[in-house]
Amino acid sequence: MATIKLHAFLFLSSIILSIDLSFSYERPPPRKSIFLSLSQHLHSSSPQQVHISMVGSDKMRISWITEDSGTPATVKYGTSPGIYPFSVNGDTTKYKYILYKSGDIHNVVIGPLKPNTVYYYICGPFSSPEFSFKTPPAGFPIKFAVVGDLGQTDWTKSTLDHISKSNYDVMLLPGDLSYADTLQTLWDSFGRLVEPLASRRPWMVTQGNHEIEKIPILHRQSFTSYNARWLMPFEQSGSTSNLYYSFEVSGLHIIMLGSYTDFGPSSAQYKWLNNDLKKVDRKKTPWVIVLVHAPWYNSNNAHQGEYESYGMKSSMEDLLFKARVDIVFAGHDHAYERFTRVSKDKANNCGPIYITIGDGGNKEGLATKYIDPKPEISIFREASFGHGELDVVNATHAQWSWHRNDDDEAVIADSIWITNPSCKQ
Repeated sequence: MATIKLHAFLFLSSIILSIDLSFSYERPPPRKSIFLSLSQHLHSSSPQQVHISMVGSDKMRISWITEDSGTPATVKYGTSPGIYPFSVNGDTTKYKYILYKSGDIHNVVIGPLKPNTVYYYICGPFSSPEFSFKTPPAGFPIKFAVVGDLGQTDWTKSTLDHISKSNYDVMLLPGDLSYADTLQTLWDSFGRLVEPLASRRPWMVTQGNHEIEKIPILHRQSFTSYNARWLMPFEQSGSTSNLYYSFEVSGLHIIMLGSYTDFGPSSAQYKWLNNDLKKVDRKKTPWVIVLVHAPWYNSNNAHQGEYESYGMKSSMEDLLFKARVDIVFAGHDHAYERFTRVSKDKANNCGPIYITIGDGGNKEGLATKYIDPKPEISIFREASFGHGELDVVNATHAQWSWHRNDDDEAVIADSIWITNPSCKQ
């Protein structure tokens, strides 16, 4: 009965979208929400919701959940199937959210690891299923999959299926993961949904508004579930919060910012960002990329006038411009949009390219209405579900492509070559 009620709730929460006929592309209709229960074939001590994330230059964090208590936080691994010469122990935590109690959340950091190498691993008991992942390359070329606002619908599944075929090295996700929206079992469902991908390649994420989950009186702490389930390597970059951090991989310095924590000039995040940018060595990492959730540039009618967008832009845009950041990815708007290189609302060859990629497939549907006429700095915009791919070929050239979900086929709808540096320092 509880499962039936849950599916009814998820179905009713879907939004039927109107079709904007002003675009030549006829957008597909919304698709139903999905919920993945724990497989009957898994034991209560079996690892589930397995995902990995990078820690430093040569380590990987393995994260998973077990239903029962007492399962050891141990990962055994090696470079051959079924042979695990290395064993590492980690930490186990859990959390409560009103009446919900999570399973045991295990985090184990393994390494040092060789670049561009496939590792096989098991989590917990020796009878655990075998998983595998490939480490990113030591240098160029490297390929990123980029998508925001995933959620859990049939469109989400279509997006993930397309990404799985892209042979990417690292996933970048600018917020709004599960769309649990306080319904904690949806966090569990999301973990099961993304495990086939997230257990095989590192997923580096930041938070969005749907991760806040703060309820007056009932639950006064923000980001409880997100921080417990998706631990990122914030301490390694000198950050004091899981909501913002940076990491380096294969010639890129990547910064994940928090749109929903303090970002003013006197805030800890601002001071951390200022210091982090000063440490960037462009000879070592010639590319600098930033991810936020709330877009600083946006010509969609959705989410106009939100402080998390204009306030953060006002506070931090100069820092990014002076550091010659190459690209800023955002989510939040359920559509795709690419701006030219911009600073202070004007085209500027020394500014970053701004890209909104909040079109992963969430239950709220697409944001189909745009400001008319289109601003000159907006180069391409379309309200369709899809994902992006960033192929960084070398220190000076990268190709960005946006892949629209078109009848379950990934169709390249926008593509551009990006050069670095774009102007003299």
